[in-house]
Amino acid sequence: MMETDGKKMDSRFLLLQGSLLEWFAQFARDLPWRIDYDPYHVWLSEIMLQQTQMERGIFYFRRWLQRFPDISAVAAADEQEILKYWEGLGYYARARNLLKAARIMVEYHEASVPDNPEALLELPGIGPYTAAAIASIAYNRDVAVVDANVERVITRIFDIDEPIKNPKTKNRIRKIAETTLPKGKARLFNQALMDLGGIVCTPKNPLCGDCPVSGFCTALQTGHVHERPVISPAGKIIPIEMATGVLRYQGKVFIQQRRADDVWGSLWEFPGGRMETGETPEAAVVREFKEETGFAVEVAAEITTVVHHYMRYKVTLHGFSCRFVKTCTDPALHAAQDFRWVNPHELADYGFPAGHRKLIDYMATSCKDGPL
Repeated sequence: MMETDGKKMDSRFLLLQGSLLEWFAQFARDLPWRIDYDPYHVWLSEIMLQQTQMERGIFYFRRWLQRFPDISAVAAADEQEILKYWEGLGYYARARNLLKAARIMVEYHEASVPDNPEALLELPGIGPYTAAAIASIAYNRDVAVVDANVERVITRIFDIDEPIKNPKTKNRIRKIAETTLPKGKARLFNQALMDLGGIVCTPKNPLCGDCPVSGFCTALQTGHVHERPVISPAGKIIPIEMATGVLRYQGKVFIQQRRADDVWGSLWEFPGGRMETGETPEAAVVREFKEETGFAVEVAAEITTVVHHYMRYKVTLHGFSCRFVKTCTDPALHAAQDFRWVNPHELADYGFPAGHRKLIDYMATSCKDGPL
């Protein structure tokens, strides 16, 4: 087996590095932030790709740059516009931290991304992994980058039979990554490992016949490829039933803004919430309106039911059109920080959580004569 203690590098070790770099030169994924490795683009891509699939991330990345071509443009934007352009990516704290970090960069770093992990770690939304990725990929700093793809590649090459979530295992993988990193080639080598995991050494059905380092893979030699990494049992999906109401009055629709410290903080929504035990969706809507706004409403019609997933939760959202029982256009907000009465077409200008945006999209395409 190859040495991984940093003291020796035998010929097989050097061959592994060379094989992987040669493969990357030929088969690297064509990603927009790799065109010139602009540090702003690298930083943005790393934040966007957290909890986001690659193709979806590329779409949002390109759209974002059309509106915010540089750090100064991000820093000058208001939070609501940032959240709107982030809508659909989820985990909105990433967007708010992106804005905070951009403003710090403008004020203290001449509107540029710092070039070392220590300075990067001082910025909102940047942890050890992201700091290492930016320093390595944008500036070619000799730091290892370990994401899920890299973890999978290393556990297979070295046939690591310990649970991947175990801190001891993670520390072992990190040490291997640091030792295998060729000096002066961090940008290429780290991305090669990530691409290998994303294209060839995939979680299911890995393409071992196409792998440039299959000859070095201990798990392949021992028949353990499909058992690596060792995954602990996944937590159960938690179902949640929720109801929300679209209240329209004199051609306008009521929306409210979630509190900044709430889940989906500062996004906009229709009033509603979790259904209580034994409660119908219709009754939940009427109750939630009263509790959140003081409005007395009744359900006029069912719109649709949408499903979305958030972390371990499967959220079923029942949507209804509502009308006043007693007209009162100024709410007493108990669960929000602000409200608006907006024209239906203006809903596109506000950022909504995934379930509410699905409801809006459904109304726009399927309710020509309905509530909107």
